Amino acid sequence: MCGIIGVYNIPQAATLTYLGLYAQQHRGQESAGIVTHDGTSMKVHHAMGHVADVFSQETLAQLTGSQAIGHVRYSTAGESSIKNCQPIMVNYSHGSIAVGHNGNIVNAGVVKKRLVSEGSIFQSNSDTEIIIHLLAKSKQSDPVQRMKEILPQLEGAYSLVFLSKSRMIAARDPDGFRPLVIGKKDGGFVVCSETCALDLIGAEYIREVEPGEFVFFEGGKMTSHRFAPARMRKNHCIFEYVYFARPDSIVFDRNVYEIRKGFGAMLARENKVAADMVVPVPDSGVPAALGYAAESGIPFELGLVRNHYVGRTFIEPEQNIRHFGVKVKLNPVKKLMEGKRIILIDDSIVRGTTSQKMVKMVRDAGASEVHMRISSPPTKWPCFYGIDTPSRKELISAHKNVEDVRKFIQADSLSFLAVQGLYWFEKQKPNEWFCDACFTGNYPVAPELIDKTIRGKDLQRTEDGDLIVANLQ
Repeated sequence: MCGIIGVYNIPQAATLTYLGLYAQQHRGQESAGIVTHDGTSMKVHHAMGHVADVFSQETLAQLTGSQAIGHVRYSTAGESSIKNCQPIMVNYSHGSIAVGHNGNIVNAGVVKKRLVSEGSIFQSNSDTEIIIHLLAKSKQSDPVQRMKEILPQLEGAYSLVFLSKSRMIAARDPDGFRPLVIGKKDGGFVVCSETCALDLIGAEYIREVEPGEFVFFEGGKMTSHRFAPARMRKNHCIFEYVYFARPDSIVFDRNVYEIRKGFGAMLARENKVAADMVVPVPDSGVPAALGYAAESGIPFELGLVRNHYVGRTFIEPEQNIRHFGVKVKLNPVKKLMEGKRIILIDDSIVRGTTSQKMVKMVRDAGASEVHMRISSPPTKWPCFYGIDTPSRKELISAHKNVEDVRKFIQADSLSFLAVQGLYWFEKQKPNEWFCDACFTGNYPVAPELIDKTIRGKDLQRTEDGDLIVANLQ
């Protein structure tokens, strides 16, 4: 998962881009980058680390211009290194161009093999780089036609932002897997992954970039173009609502906080248990816990206190850091929990080791009972569209039923939200507008390739052209 932002026709674009990346830091914590254009030349700065560490006032002062794009990244597989930092910037026959990408192009291996056979030389193992090569090989002189030529060649999830001398371009895949929104400020425009970035820089939300649409920002105006027809069915990622997006963002035209509260309310209706208090796992479990408490009538308490100077354990790349993060990140309020029956609310269980440690932490704080409630269904399948889930053999719910998972995490009871409960906010049938493949195994894009990868290789990803590209964005 990554976060992107573009700022067009606004003074001090680099500073606004920096702030927008800061607001979206949760979407990627491995590297950050900004590219600007001042009408004469492009300037770029990117490095490994968090936004506040990568950029200083002196650095931003050198990134001049009223146009800029930025990117925060974390890798889900493959190499985490400076060569894969984004935005990627190159010079080619049509001038200088930079691109930032959120998502994963599932046919990147096949496209890359073809490009290499035609003479392309790749500098990274990022799937994003194939977009640059497709642009360079295009014979179309008109930039609109170039976009219409290259974008349909990509399969999977991609929200993109491009920057050249005279224009900024935003594009979104026909399924709309990842969010991408448009805002306006001071006569200019902003595009970004989440509306929380618009809020921070004082931009007004206009709308989403539609699935299958690319938008040109040029000559002080915004023009819309389509490279794929509008579809009745979309495949928005439901996990954005479950975990990844910030709760204060509007994602897929809905407020994330309200959606998560609804998950908790549905969980309370589906899974009743006698208890003294509802305790969330901070911070992602808080809205669901509030919804659960309101629906059940059981008091809500902040029984676990989070150290906010520790990163989110779910996207830490090393196993030993992940385990250590549970201990350093959360601390129980023992006086509150002593002798009490606790309903512990979290958003998901992946490997199960983190939940096991949290249950033990609450028991050690004196709780008489610990009932684990998860505001999403069991995660049984890996994501190929840009969310960091491990191989299926590492997903505990792929190989254990609910009772076996309960025994593993050592809770008194365990319940997950039903798949149908995810869609409390929709009247249509489940999976009509959302991708929930991580819960159901129903992959909407490139299912044959994904099926081969899961069953034939057990997710041992390689860089040959027959499998999913090694470096997901």
